[in-house]
Amino acid sequence: MPNPYKLLVFDWDGTLMDSTAVITQSIQAACRDLGLPVPSDVDASYVIGLGLGDALRHAAPTLDPRDYDELSQAYRRHYFAHDNDLTLFPGALDMLLALKAAGHSLAVATGKSRVGLDRALDHADLRGLFDTTRTADETASKPHPTMLLEIMQELDDAPGSTLMIGDTTHDLLMARNAGTAAVGVAYGAHDAQQLADLQPVFLADSVPALQRFLLGA
Repeated sequence: MPNPYKLLVFDWDGTLMDSTAVITQSIQAACRDLGLPVPSDVDASYVIGLGLGDALRHAAPTLDPRDYDELSQAYRRHYFAHDNDLTLFPGALDMLLALKAAGHSLAVATGKSRVGLDRALDHADLRGLFDTTRTADETASKPHPTMLLEIMQELDDAPGSTLMIGDTTHDLLMARNAGTAAVGVAYGAHDAQQLADLQPVFLADSVPALQRFLLGA
């Protein structure tokens, strides 16, 4: 069946870019640097998709709020040390190009900062492919719907013709809060059952499966 959604909004980390392990390890290393309890892989990966401030508050709930900036700096130091190691998932760029050629509008809604997303877009040679992007330091963090609502307003699209694609429950809850449909990506940060519980219209276990669904192949 042809894909009825004109506007396709992608999460970034864990959906298009293979960065889940690096983010998880960077959160853990930052906590270790500050002598904080180190979150498990599950707990550290759970916060992926949130804005950095929200993510670190969840990952380090015992930290004095006055020290959030120090933890943020430690996280960025560890993350950027692996910046050149991060790549798109195999097939993701070809998928995006095919969707663009098929006439879809493409956007990004991410928990990254504007600086972080721009660095990623430059690194992946993707500038110009997306019609618009939103980051967590520009508007409300997921699962608040504002990020998605702003994208729809800018591109003059309605919830009924918009599809959110993401690898976390934060993405799917944002879509629900904004009144749009969602696709869950089960190869990222959150496990398939967590995503399935939120009843996405499709649950993709790989980039090829995601591409087939989005292209109606």
